[in-house]
Order: sequence, then structure tokens, then C-alpha cells
Amino acid sequence: MDPATLRELLDVILRWTHLIAGIMWIGNSLLFNWLDRNLVRDPGGDARHLGRIWLLHSGGFYDVEKKFLAPSELPATLHWFKWQSYTTWLTGLSLLILLYWSGGATLMIDPGVMRLSSGQALAVGVGVVFGGFALYDVIWRALGKLEVLATALSLACLAGIVWGLTHALSGRAAFIHVGALLGTVMSGNVLHTIVPSQRKLVAATQAGKAQDPALSAHAKQRSIHNNYLTFPLLFTMLSNHFAAITGSKVSFLLLGIFFVGGALARHILNVRATLGAWVPALTATLLGTLAAVAVVLARTAPAPVALDPGAPPVTLAQVQFIAQTRCTPCHSDAPSLVSNPPAPAGVRFGTAEELAMWRERIQARVVVGRTMPLNNRTGMTEEERGVIARWVVQGKPPG
Repeated sequence: MDPATLRELLDVILRWTHLIAGIMWIGNSLLFNWLDRNLVRDPGGDARHLGRIWLLHSGGFYDVEKKFLAPSELPATLHWFKWQSYTTWLTGLSLLILLYWSGGATLMIDPGVMRLSSGQALAVGVGVVFGGFALYDVIWRALGKLEVLATALSLACLAGIVWGLTHALSGRAAFIHVGALLGTVMSGNVLHTIVPSQRKLVAATQAGKAQDPALSAHAKQRSIHNNYLTFPLLFTMLSNHFAAITGSKVSFLLLGIFFVGGALARHILNVRATLGAWVPALTATLLGTLAAVAVVLARTAPAPVALDPGAPPVTLAQVQFIAQTRCTPCHSDAPSLVSNPPAPAGVRFGTAEELAMWRERIQARVVVGRTMPLNNRTGMTEEERGVIARWVVQGKPPG
């Protein structure tokens, strides 16, 4: 099997596994946080009883109680929720290595943003993913009881990381590394805080000792962090499909808007049982987020490619030459840039028919948004963009 095919096969398998594990992990997280917020204490329940809820699903009734166990009361079978988290993180890291950290880190470097060597770009990526989690963990272990201060400090650090990455790496790489940091924080919370706290609770019960409520509170605190990071993380996973966002000169601001909107939407869904007008509140949050993004994009859109009305008509041969030089190194079945998968998003520019088929997308990415070629790795000039712009106009009927 040739290296390009093997790379693509690994990409498919890792993405599939990452998606499945992520759905399982996030689904569990959302369910258990919803349960905690809707538990009701039984009248006359003892100190060990924390709450109960009745559920209707799959044609049956579920009676769910949350409680502290009495010493030596540990059941024979106890279900843990951790492998979904670990699998999601491991496959995500593998994808990050496969797509960004290998191949000379070419997808991370944008000379128009900052001229970094492959080693420097890789150091930035690794440092952010692992160093960012270490910083977060130190803040919350030191200031966990001062939640307002720890939250403010954590958000300030995240804002600084977002700003720094979008001014050092390519737009796509910056967004996906922010997502990798959030995923590492979430999985790190499970590995280093939540599961160890649960092991101590189990050990105390096995030893015939009372369980320490502080351990439960510490684990729950990190679980709530994971809950609020879920929607922002999911956006970064999807962001690579939206070049107008990742390629914007103010991409850091756009990412911040989506993060605030996502976290606020998550909060409204968390408290919807006690928030009477949660549907209007959620709708206003979504519309407000979209409106803010639209305003920023409209005000920061790049200047359109200048059209010379006196220029001669563009020939197909001119467009094909530009495509072969600037586009097919990526958009072909055998890309010359080895870090690229064959024909990203199924887009090919090898024939006149393929160029015509993708005319509207070429206009959006090359002429209007100028987000292609990716990071302008192939060095497309303004004159060449002008040729493409005239070719697009020629191909559109008047009116």
C-alpha cells in the first residue's frame, strides 16, 4: 500500500473512531449533568440520600437515585464512565499528529501570519496542548475554592492563547489547536481529577469508612467545566470547513463570539428546568451569535479583487495554467504536497469540466474570501486572482 493511501485510510479510521467515542462521551456528560440538576430529595431522606429522579425511556420506567454508600455497601457491579473520554482524546491526538504535526507541519505555517520553521510551529502546537492543560490544572488546584477568581483567570489565559495562536499559526491550525487544548483539559479532568476522586470514594467504602463529600465536590467541579466546554469544543472540530471564519483577519474575535455563544447556550440548556422562558432565551442567544458573526465578517471582509474593464477576455488555457500551478498541488488525486490528502473535500481542478463545476466555490474562496490556496502555500499572485475573477464574470450571463 502506497503512503498516500495508507495515510488516508488512517485518517478515515481515526476520524470514525473519534466521532463515535466523542458522541458517547459527550452524551454521557450531558445526561449526568442534567440528572444532577434535576434530582429531587425524597422527604425524610437520610444524610446519604442526595436525590432521586424518575425517567421514562425505551418502553420502561427508571428509578435513579444518587447517594453516598454506607461503609462496606459497595455493589458487586459498578459501572465506570472513562474509556469514552480516553478513546476520544487518543484518537484526536493521533489525528492532530497525522494531519498537522507530521509532514513538516506544513498545514500549521502561514507566512502571511508569521514565518515559523516547522520545528517552531510544532513546538507552539505541543506547548499549547499540553502546557495549556498544565496551566489550567495548576490554577484550579490552587484557587479551586475561589471559583470566580479561578474562572476569570482561566478565561483570560484562554483568550490570550486564542489571540496568540491566530497570530502565529494558520487559521485552521489555530482553531484546531484551541480545540485540542479544550479536549485535553476535558479528558485530563477525567484522568487526573474525576476518576481518582471516584477511586478514593470506592476505596473508602471498601475499607468500611465514610465517603468524603469534598472528593465528590472536587470531581463535580471539573465535570461541570467539561459540560460548559462541550459546545465550544464541538465548534472547533467543525471550524475547518468554514474558511471565511478561520481565514479572517479577526478570526480570534470570531472564535471568541462562537465560544461565548456556545457556552451561554449550554448554560441555558442546563437551567431550562428552572428557567421558564428558556426557549426565547436560547433563540435570542443563537440569533445574537449569528448576528455578531455576520457584522464582524461584513466589516472585516477583504477588499474585492480589482477588475480591469479594458482587459482582454480570459481564455480557458490561462485559467487551467493557474489551476495547475496553484491549485492542483492539493486538489488532485495525486497531490504534490505530500501532507495533503488526495482531492480535499472531493474538489479537483484537473479538467475544464471540473473547473466549470466548481466556478462558484472558486469565486468564494479565491476571489472574494482569498482563503485559497490554503495559507497561499503555492504563492498565487494578485494578478492571477484578477484573471480568475474576470473568468468568473465572463462565465455568468448578464443580470
